[in-house]
Amino acid sequence: MKLYFSPAACSLSPHILLRECGLTFDLEKVDTERHRTADGRDFYAINPKGQVPVLELADGSRLTEGPVIAQYIADQAQATQLMPAAGTLARYRVMEWQNYVSTELHKSFTPLFHAGLDDNAKATLAALLRKKMDWLDAQLQHGPYLTGEHFTAADAYLFVVLGWAKFVKLDISDLAHLQAFLRRVSARPAVQAAMRAEGLLG
Repeated sequence: MKLYFSPAACSLSPHILLRECGLTFDLEKVDTERHRTADGRDFYAINPKGQVPVLELADGSRLTEGPVIAQYIADQAQATQLMPAAGTLARYRVMEWQNYVSTELHKSFTPLFHAGLDDNAKATLAALLRKKMDWLDAQLQHGPYLTGEHFTAADAYLFVVLGWAKFVKLDISDLAHLQAFLRRVSARPAVQAAMRAEGLLG
């Protein structure tokens, strides 16, 4: 398998899961501004959406969309702690959180990265996002991870998205449960390895 990624982007989540599962894979860095791969190929020819992540399978077929790729990786490795078995309520709980992170957090961060958005609009959007962070902090008082005692695919996704707060100057340093979550996840060996491979750690 090959994962097309951009450092610190949402592709870091499936990258973490590939390492958590101990799967064999290659990495291909993508310049998402120029839409070129590290070897100079047009990324639109690989993914017409122009976005990472893309997981290329052994037969050359490709999967896109991070939460779907996460489910595929965990299922291939039979890693039911990361993604519980199909049909179980536990799986739907993980998927429920993946959907929340994707639609309510990930997409709320996206406009804050755009230079063309004026400061007043950014302030309004950041305030709305901060309310979601407050709610999320309260949820994490019930356990070390989103669904309880075990790290799942949803936690990997949340960890990556929370990491964007520093890039858009959204202060979440006062949210104790979120900060503990970030420390807990960042200490995992697979997370450390993925971040180091993407040049995010010294």
